[in-house]
Amino acid sequence: MKNRTYFKLNGHRVVLDSGPQETLLEALRNRLGVKSPKCGCDRGDCGTCTVMIDGRTCRSCLVLAVEVDGREVTTLEGLMADGELTPLQKVFLDHNSFQCGFCAPGMILSATELLQRNSVPSEEQIKQAIAGNLCRCTGYQPIIDAIKECVKNSAKTDPSLIPSPKRRRESPGRRK
Repeated sequence: MKNRTYFKLNGHRVVLDSGPQETLLEALRNRLGVKSPKCGCDRGDCGTCTVMIDGRTCRSCLVLAVEVDGREVTTLEGLMADGELTPLQKVFLDHNSFQCGFCAPGMILSATELLQRNSVPSEEQIKQAIAGNLCRCTGYQPIIDAIKECVKNSAKTDPSLIPSPKRRRESPGRRK
């Protein structure tokens, strides 16, 4: 039996008919064509499937598609306004923070959520925010340095440059 789910995906209304066991990750990748969340472990351990639901990061492999009914889902693709990279994404590129890029969407979304809650995080807070995202290539320091650079740059300019998806309630599948 299919369930009809209505939600916003990257600012656009979506109607999805999904099976009772279809995960949000499966629906996003296989049926809606969103490729930034990836299946890495299928257990919520690696963070490659990270998305934001109502402004909070969660593991889309742990969320059933029917659970996002009436909610707002943001993927990496949804952070950009008019195809422009966010200041955080630009700094990640400037720092050459990623090698393979497999973890990049989850890292960027986790850092975005952190910067929305705390515009001037300490290095320890940055490490804690990205701790749920496994990176197999960089050793994390270039990622941490990029986030610190974004914090430094936003202090000089306008902290509102960090995109701010709406927050409503605690997201299912949220991992600390």
